[in-house]
Amino acid sequence: MTQTLLVAEKAIALDKEGYLLDLDDWNEGIAPILAEQYELVLTPAHWEIIHLIRDFHRRRGISPIMRILVKLVENELGPEKGNSLYLLKLFPGSPAKMASKIAGLPRPHNCL
Repeated sequence: MTQTLLVAEKAIALDKEGYLLDLDDWNEGIAPILAEQYELVLTPAHWEIIHLIRDFHRRRGISPIMRILVKLVENELGPEKGNSLYLLKLFPGSPAKMASKIAGLPRPHNCL
């Protein structure tokens, strides 16, 4: 079953969990709308992670699971940001899943 998100009079198809069905539908204007479901207002710190995982997906073809996300952030942004606590403050609950959804990427495999 699919859902629809209406953005600027365009219907964007989502899967049953709210992930974009067509990755090409994503743009930076959609991210804040996707973040609203989590009551998040995106800050520069959120965007830093969003751009990082979008680049990871572009290079690898997958969304990073939590362990890989932590290591990716640590390698790219330093140890003060590359830890679970920092990511949980930005994306409460399941940072890998939430960040991927807001970034317009598929659900990370093996994420509960």
